[in-house]
Amino acid sequence: MKFDIISLFPEFFQSPLSCGVLRIAQEKGIIKINITNPRDFTDDRIVDDYQYGGGPGMVMKPEPLIKAIRHVEKKKACIVKLTPKGKRLNQNIIKNLAGKKHIIIICGRYKGIDERVNRFFKFQEISIGDYVLSGGEIGALVVVESITRLLPGALGNSDSADSDSFQKYLLESPLYTRPHVYQKHRVPKILRSGNHRLIARWRRKKSLAKTLKHRPDLLPLETFSKSDLEILLEVIDGKDS
Repeated sequence: MKFDIISLFPEFFQSPLSCGVLRIAQEKGIIKINITNPRDFTDDRIVDDYQYGGGPGMVMKPEPLIKAIRHVEKKKACIVKLTPKGKRLNQNIIKNLAGKKHIIIICGRYKGIDERVNRFFKFQEISIGDYVLSGGEIGALVVVESITRLLPGALGNSDSADSDSFQKYLLESPLYTRPHVYQKHRVPKILRSGNHRLIARWRRKKSLAKTLKHRPDLLPLETFSKSDLEILLEVIDGKDS
């Protein structure tokens, strides 16, 4: 998969793209990431100006940004614009984007982007949350890494992604590793029993209990089996063991 990121601050991405999953995925040739700076499409490096009508904050000019997008745009490219009015990012959106071959991500800055840019491209508008950042660079990294984790070969064990929180709407069950006793706190006995059927049921129960307690809004999105409903009733009745 190819990612083209349009950003006024290419240096922002140097460290995040050089470590962890994103570094490995690039080395394996699973993803290719290019950063394009709209400043390179100007004569004076100026990419912002005062807004018409007055008011605080500068606005990104349309021409440098449009030229930058057109420079990297190929047929069937998916162009993502990070914006507060976009759909709230979730795992379903990421799964859909993971099926694309070429994604262009637009990182806004300053007060925002000149509205006329929307007339030249069909954007998929995405918001990573209801809060304010100085630009779209952090959001671009969120999108790139979330997609990369789902691509074949990106993770050492592909099953790891399948069991992550939000992959199937529920939060992940508690995780433990060695030592099995740490300052009198023990790993649950069932996880050391070797009984995979009981372990799977325990994990499902803990996942349901955690979701019910911390993110009950996710439960209506999940498809439950008959055994799931029985487990959920146990959780509701306080039999969370």
